[in-house]
Amino acid sequence: MSTWKTLMLQDSASPLMEQLMFFHDHTMMILIIITILISQMLISMIFNKFIHRYLLDGQLIEMIWTILPAITLILIALPSLRLLYIMDELNNPMISIKSIGHQWYWSYEYSDYKNLNFDSYMIPTSELKPFNFRLLEVDNQMIVPFKTHIRLIVTSADVIHSWTIPSLGIKIDGTPGRLNQANMYINRTGIFYGQCSEICGANHSFMPIMIESISPSFF
Repeated sequence: MSTWKTLMLQDSASPLMEQLMFFHDHTMMILIIITILISQMLISMIFNKFIHRYLLDGQLIEMIWTILPAITLILIALPSLRLLYIMDELNNPMISIKSIGHQWYWSYEYSDYKNLNFDSYMIPTSELKPFNFRLLEVDNQMIVPFKTHIRLIVTSADVIHSWTIPSLGIKIDGTPGRLNQANMYINRTGIFYGQCSEICGANHSFMPIMIESISPSFF
């Protein structure tokens, strides 16, 4: 989960989040190289009185500084498109879970089981135990098995919500009258926290999401 000193992304708990972190590092490296190069050129132009008269008007240099940004954009776009299709892929899910956003709590339905559904409300601050996290604990957490392909279906009963778990790399909108689908695969046990990431009303920040990942043999 995120803490006060978290400057970068949270530790990944799914292969999808690992790929997102790799893409983040790849893009940041390109941006750092561009920033250093442009800064060096600007500093050189400001403090240097000499000038290259053939550099200011030449077909060769104009062709170079047109082609190089195009190649840079391709180096960013290709991994981005690859990751976009990986995120949309869903092969033979073992379990389907439906998440319904309400103002201001979540409801969960386990479609593969009969009459297995519950509401998930945030625990008020006055009822928290010393080891609980404020504004993140819920009374009924979503329990899923790890190393299992899970299909997550998200919708809403009133306004637009957004079901988000940063450490799993999942952020999917819950829209009234529409079913959105996401793939979830957790590669370790643990408890993962998230919140509604859509401004859905006055209590928007009080819609925590809590997932407990357990062994499939205990599920």
